[in-house]
Amino acid sequence: MHSRLENPVKYQISLGDMLVPLNDLIEKQIKLEYSGIIHCINCGRKSSKSFNQGYCFPCFQRLAQCDACIISPEKCHFDQGTCREPAWAEQNCMQDHIVYLANSSGLKVGITRATQVPTRWIDQGATQALAIIRVRNRLQSGILEVMFKQQVSDKTNWRAMLKGEAEPLKMEEEAAVLLKECDSELNELKEHFGFFAISVLNGIASVGINYPVVKYPEKVTSFNFDKHPVVEGTLLGIKGQYLIFDTGVINLRRFSGYDVKLSH
Repeated sequence: MHSRLENPVKYQISLGDMLVPLNDLIEKQIKLEYSGIIHCINCGRKSSKSFNQGYCFPCFQRLAQCDACIISPEKCHFDQGTCREPAWAEQNCMQDHIVYLANSSGLKVGITRATQVPTRWIDQGATQALAIIRVRNRLQSGILEVMFKQQVSDKTNWRAMLKGEAEPLKMEEEAAVLLKECDSELNELKEHFGFFAISVLNGIASVGINYPVVKYPEKVTSFNFDKHPVVEGTLLGIKGQYLIFDTGVINLRRFSGYDVKLSH
């Protein structure tokens, strides 16, 4: 699913070679039918099972983007010469990253490549987000995230996120408190990596994000194509990577590579 920051967020779904606008389908009856076929989103080969949200098993084992350090960036091993794909890492991990605060189901800390702002925030269903630090690479951002999550959660409660908008926060004040609490550790990391490797982003305003949702569910029931190949109902909204129906919700990213037909 593709998104663009507007008011509200604009969504498109990729079906084969087509990009289908989704906002126009809100409050309409739609059906998603999974054919039982999965194609790897990297190599295109047919796969009996999806690994890591869309990859076949050989690609899952081979690609750097499927390595454990993507989930835990503080475990980056590029400098040890053991990266699965050094050229890919140069383009994706050895680039500037942003450490941010977001409000999705409450305050959380996260990281993303600088070029993925604000897409990452939208994907997480954040209604507010604030970039607080810019660093030179993914490893540094991961180390900072580990430090900050001693004070602030690094998780989103997806069920709470889908039940409504989080209580608004004064993001700049939250950032100031967090940076003050971690000031000594932050200075130590600046000395370790070099003063210019870690830049605190002062004076940046938080971003507000509005999602196209006409009604949030009181109870969240999740659909799974592996168990039920047909998902249908009235589309009530889209938030994060979820379609919200009157019958339940589905995380489309989880089913990347699945052959799905959309009708309405």
